Amino acid sequence: MPTPHQGQPRFRVIAEELRERIESGVIPPGALLPAESALTAEFRVARGTVRQAIAALRETGLVATEHGRGTYATLRQHERGLDEGSETETQQRQVAADAELAALFAVEVGAALMEQQSLTRTNGAVGTVVRTYRLLQTER
Repeated sequence: MPTPHQGQPRFRVIAEELRERIESGVIPPGALLPAESALTAEFRVARGTVRQAIAALRETGLVATEHGRGTYATLRQHERGLDEGSETETQQRQVAADAELAALFAVEVGAALMEQQSLTRTNGAVGTVVRTYRLLQTER
């Protein structure tokens, strides 16, 4: 990691680095951020500092955190990350797990999953399609 900016709190430097990764597509929409333990090792900081950085990103809407799943880049495109003439639409729907998804999630075929699809068009042409799946939160 580059040398931190003089006088800027360490968590802000980490948040800025993660923001750049999200907006550049290194961490694509819907993808999980590295685990807190990986980030503490990468940036050589305490876990609390990483948590502050993630909280700052959460406040700006760049990431969301789900209990038991982790923190992931949100599916909405960010104003600075869009090319002129680009538009993104996001849809969400409940689907039944096929054999491949059931194996990945270690659930039965047909189990309910939430599918989120983000489609980006630039000047009318489809540029990217990102689909993410997650288990539905069940009430117990």
